[in-house]
Amino acid sequence: MTSVQELIRGAAAEEAERGHRRPIALRPTGRSAPGQAATSCDSGLARDPWAVDRAPGYGPGASTADAIPGDAPRQGPLPERYTDASEEELERRIVAAKARLGDRVRILGHFYQRDEIVRHADFVGDSFMLAQAAKASPEAEAFVFCGVHFMAETADILSGPEQAVILPNLAAGCSMADMATIDQVERCWRELVQVLGQEPDAEGRQPVIPVTYMNSSAAIKAFCGRNGGIVCTSSNARAVLEWAFERGRRVVFFPDQHLGRNTAKAMGVAEEAMPLWRAHLPLGGNTAETLREARVILWNGFCSVHKRFTVDQIERARAEHPGVRVIVHPECPAAVVEAADGSGSTEYIRREIAAAAPGSVIAVGTEINLVNRLQHQHPELTIFCLDPVVCPCSTMYRIHPAYLAWTLESLLEGLTPNRIAVPRAVAEESRVALERMLAAKP
Repeated sequence: MTSVQELIRGAAAEEAERGHRRPIALRPTGRSAPGQAATSCDSGLARDPWAVDRAPGYGPGASTADAIPGDAPRQGPLPERYTDASEEELERRIVAAKARLGDRVRILGHFYQRDEIVRHADFVGDSFMLAQAAKASPEAEAFVFCGVHFMAETADILSGPEQAVILPNLAAGCSMADMATIDQVERCWRELVQVLGQEPDAEGRQPVIPVTYMNSSAAIKAFCGRNGGIVCTSSNARAVLEWAFERGRRVVFFPDQHLGRNTAKAMGVAEEAMPLWRAHLPLGGNTAETLREARVILWNGFCSVHKRFTVDQIERARAEHPGVRVIVHPECPAAVVEAADGSGSTEYIRREIAAAAPGSVIAVGTEINLVNRLQHQHPELTIFCLDPVVCPCSTMYRIHPAYLAWTLESLLEGLTPNRIAVPRAVAEESRVALERMLAAKP
């Protein structure tokens, strides 16, 4: 299997040889898209993350064009002994530091991480699986969370107060989570209360229940906790919406419009009953009557990786590979989910692939590092990414072995760099919404 990093390095070298500075179209599976223009993934992907960490924006990758809040955390410079080290030296240092730290420290690795990071992880999973792993490891003094900021926050909320959660690179944020700020959400709530009121109906249901996707800040999880709301994951979004509809006439869903829309449509909610809330407009750009008639009010947020997948890509996969099975993540647009053979969480995608008959051909609509890893794990299958251009998550890509080596060796020196600590009041209210989610079984 050719790794994403090898593809990036190879394409960057090829471009440098030609003297070109145009975007690089990287093809991870050899399945080209005739006539397809190169997209937002460019030669910056070949640069080490510390070369771009302090620059404005999310950096190269799928979310390169997304607007980033001015107060987004930035990572300070790494010592040269890490940035100048070879891949082999960093590997040796990570292995040695991890061995010396032993059970005191656990490394948590998200499915979308680079292979060079995942190989060192004690637990690999999605954001909630990793937070659960932290909660289930009371013996650990610290967790090195190789993911993004909101994930580390959730791990801190669910782990013990004496346990430290560390994010190796503070610039590893999430553009989707940043699309809903607590100020925007509270302003939205005030406007909804003005239109919908606060009194329950004759059946005791509230006018509106706030629901937030796991991919959101601790502040928004806390908002949901104190306003009768709940958190969801892509695995239990339907169960959570059922919980919310039992308690409210309608739902406001933060921050991913696509997961909210796809889940509600599968439950029979009509498209016209799902208005989009645009935070910069009064009433989110809606009329009071539209909001009163709504069943699900969708925040105008999205995942830049999953937004890249299209119906055209699915049609091309079917034309080139008759009998291909197409499975996608529910953060994809509704038309893509409807055109696919199945949709579900990362864990669903992994289970579907594990259960496939040898010789099957499967096209997947999710992050490229995971797709390549699944192909490596299942050589009896042909697995490829629907998107023919390598465009990994901009911020997941920021966790580099140099940062992991620096973090582990800092811990050996008695230091705790980049600790993610959620304020107690916020953590307590967030925990309320998370516990409600845990009780809402799929």
